[in-house]
Amino acid sequence: MSTQRIYLDNAATTPMDEEVVDLMAETMRQCYGNPSSIHFLGRETRILIEKARKSMAALLGCAPSELFFTSGGTESDNMICRYLVEQGDVQRIISSKLEHHAITHTLENLAQLRGIRVDWVKHNEQGVLDLKNLEMLLAQDLGTSNRTLVTLMHANNELGNLLDLEVVAGLCNKYQAFFHSDTVQTVGHVPLNLQELGIHSVSGSAHKFYGPKGVGFIYLRGGHSWGPLIQGGSQERNMRGGTENLAGIVGMARALEKAIQTMDERRQRLANLRDRLRQGLEGVIPGLEFNGDGKGPRLPHILSLSFPPHPKGEMLLFNLDIEGVCASGGSACSSGAQTRSHVMEALGVPADRTTVRFSLGSRNTAEEMDRVVEILRKIWHEA
Repeated sequence: MSTQRIYLDNAATTPMDEEVVDLMAETMRQCYGNPSSIHFLGRETRILIEKARKSMAALLGCAPSELFFTSGGTESDNMICRYLVEQGDVQRIISSKLEHHAITHTLENLAQLRGIRVDWVKHNEQGVLDLKNLEMLLAQDLGTSNRTLVTLMHANNELGNLLDLEVVAGLCNKYQAFFHSDTVQTVGHVPLNLQELGIHSVSGSAHKFYGPKGVGFIYLRGGHSWGPLIQGGSQERNMRGGTENLAGIVGMARALEKAIQTMDERRQRLANLRDRLRQGLEGVIPGLEFNGDGKGPRLPHILSLSFPPHPKGEMLLFNLDIEGVCASGGSACSSGAQTRSHVMEALGVPADRTTVRFSLGSRNTAEEMDRVVEILRKIWHEA
C-alpha cells in the first residue's frame, strides 16, 4: 500500500489556507462578544463583520449592502428559491437537471408542496445548456403577469462546464425574469464582477476557495430584504436570524482575498496539471472518455473521466483510496448514496462505465499527477 496521500477532491472541499486558520483562531481567542450586543465587545465584533462584508463586496464588484452571510451554498440556494416562491414573487421556475441537488431537490419540493411550475432547460451530451431552448421557455410567459425565476449554475460541479452568465442575464432581463446562479464552484476561481454581469443573485461557500466550512453568502442585487426564512433575531438586516459566525465570516473574507490575488497563476498551473493527468491516463487506459465540454469554457481544475467496463470498475474509487488517492464519483454531497450521479445519468453515460472526478487544488504537483497515472495503470492492467 502507498503511504503517499494525494488529494484530488477539491471541488468537494479545499484544504484551509494556513493564514486563514491562524486568523480565525486569533479571532476566536480575542473577539468573543455577540455582534448584536451594544457594549464595546459587541461593537468590536460587529466592526469585524462589516469590515469583512466591505472587503468581499469590493472583491466581487458589488455594494456591501448587497451581501448577506449564510451557512453556505445550500442554504443560500434554498433561501433564494423559497423566498421568491413564498413571497409570491414568482409563479414559475426554469432550471436544469444538471444543477446541484441544493437546487433540484428544492425545486422538486416546491413543485410538490406549492404547485410551482418547473421547466427544465435542454442540454447536449456534453452538458452544454441549450440557450435557444432557454429563450423559448422564457418567451412562453411574455405578456402575462407571471414572473419567472431562472436558476442556473455558473460552473457544473461534476463536469466543470462554465455558463456564460452575461448572456443568460441578458435573456432574463429581456423577458423580465429573475436570474439566480449558484456560483459556489467559481467564486475565487473565476473573475466575477456582479454589477457588470447584471445578475440578480448568486450564492457562494467559503470552503470551496480555501476558507472554512459552514459559512457562505448570498448576493442580492439592490440589497432588498424579504424578511427572514430562518426566524429568530434581526441579524443580517432581518434576512437571517441567528448569531453570526464571526470567525467563519472573517476567515471567508481573508480566504477570498487570497484566492483572488493568486487566481491567475493558480488557474494556469492547474490547467497544466489537469491536462498532464488526462493525457497520461489516455496513454495507459484504452477507451477512456472525457465527460463535459472539451471545446467550450470550463474550470481549469475539474477533470471528469468515464472509464470503460472493467473487472475492477465498480471498486475503482475504493482501490484508489487504498493507494492514497482521494477522488470522487461525482458530487461529494451524494457520495454515500448507492445511486448513480444524476448528472451522469442525465448525460446518458452508460451504467457499465465508471465515472471518476479528479478536482485539483493549490497543493497539487506534477509528480502527483504522474503518480496517479501509474497507480491507475497498475489497477487497470493487473486485474
